[in-house]
Amino acid sequence: MNQIHILIAEDEEFNFLYLAEVLNEFNVKLYRAKDGLAAVEMCQSLPEIDQVLMDIRMPVMDGYTATKEIKKFRPDLTIIAQTAYAMESDRQRALAEGCDDYISKPIKRKDLIDIVEKHAPSCCPLREKV
Repeated sequence: MNQIHILIAEDEEFNFLYLAEVLNEFNVKLYRAKDGLAAVEMCQSLPEIDQVLMDIRMPVMDGYTATKEIKKFRPDLTIIAQTAYAMESDRQRALAEGCDDYISKPIKRKDLIDIVEKHAPSCCPLREKV
């Protein structure tokens, strides 16, 4: 079974460690960008990345701008917005800005696993199907 390669674009250390702890239980390879510009650069230089968990509020370049930049050269890359904004209008904005899906903070373990699995490439399931 192939690994899913996930870029976690997150400037907050605690949030990154939590996401990594949950996802490391599965067959994933994780990368980290601490700001939006670094996320753009990593998506350019690492074509193996399958998904991005994109924090919206980050230094240097916010997640919406980073998403737009990434979609210019990797339009099929799955980008999941992760944000503390939890209103339906925030979800709609994330989708309108180019994100493929949305998860609100605080992120629940089950919700994270479900959303990553939902967008996993068919060659690389997160969990073995029973």
